Amino acid sequence: MVGLRTTQKPDRYGWHVPLVAAAVCPHPPMIVPEIAGGAAPELDNLRAACDSAVRQLADAGVPLIVLGSSASTIDYESPARVSLSSWGQPGGEVADPLPLSLSVGAWLVNRVLGQTISPRMVTIAADASAEECAALAERLATGPYALLVMGDGTACRGIKSPGYDDPRAQPYDESVARALAVADVDALLALDPDLSAKLMVAGRAPWQVLAHAAAGGSWRGSLAYEDAPYGVAYFVALWERA
Repeated sequence: MVGLRTTQKPDRYGWHVPLVAAAVCPHPPMIVPEIAGGAAPELDNLRAACDSAVRQLADAGVPLIVLGSSASTIDYESPARVSLSSWGQPGGEVADPLPLSLSVGAWLVNRVLGQTISPRMVTIAADASAEECAALAERLATGPYALLVMGDGTACRGIKSPGYDDPRAQPYDESVARALAVADVDALLALDPDLSAKLMVAGRAPWQVLAHAAAGGSWRGSLAYEDAPYGVAYFVALWERA
């Protein structure tokens, strides 16, 4: 797979790196209005930012891959089984549904694009090493593609957060926000796996796959959303070729 990066002729975009565009979105179950119920308006701005990011990925006109984290690295067969019933979404349960990160990703894609596309669904192990993240980025690079990266920041922003309050959480999230806003590949690659695990960061491994996939290209980043409702940091960002 390594040869794809060095020998591939420029496509219609004129680039050697197969990644064309990427978006980062979070995956809280509460983003689904049917799950949030009366609290749904609290995340209206987040939904709008995610909708815009997914729409811009679709505009790239290349195959879409949805990447999240889970207990292990898996490339799911299509069509994947999507269900958020265990989180309170109405509807029947399905056997062996996608993990939360991909289920929310599929929900976002279906919400914006309907059934017009069937994206490839992939997870990276939440505790994946830098080498494993790089290896997955190489496996994804079989041709031009867009990447929807699902991942939350720290879950330790305040005493009511899932991980209680940790003074390291806000500086960590601020560094991620800066990196996503300017498409700083090196800053994402520098995220410490041990600290990320202690701060209950769900996005560290997917973000580092993104960083490896984007390496060698020139990118323009933008940050559309940054907040920590419920004590968990959420980011929405878009990376486009400069």
